[in-house]
Amino acid sequence: MEQKEPQFDLVWGGEEIAKVIGRTPRITFHLLEKGELPAKKVGGRWVAERGTLIRFFMEAAA
Repeated sequence: MEQKEPQFDLVWGGEEIAKVIGRTPRITFHLLEKGELPAKKVGGRWVAERGTLIRFFMEAAA
């Protein structure tokens, strides 16, 4: 039985993350630097998984 690799929908860069969460790039970079968003810096660039970002905000709104 073949195992499937997990599929990740990665969002690269603070500006793209800002579009996903509906915030300005300035606010988004501030949140990223403070560690308030579920994202990591990889090779000097921010990266987040789209589903994780959406779940993060859905849980915060609940």
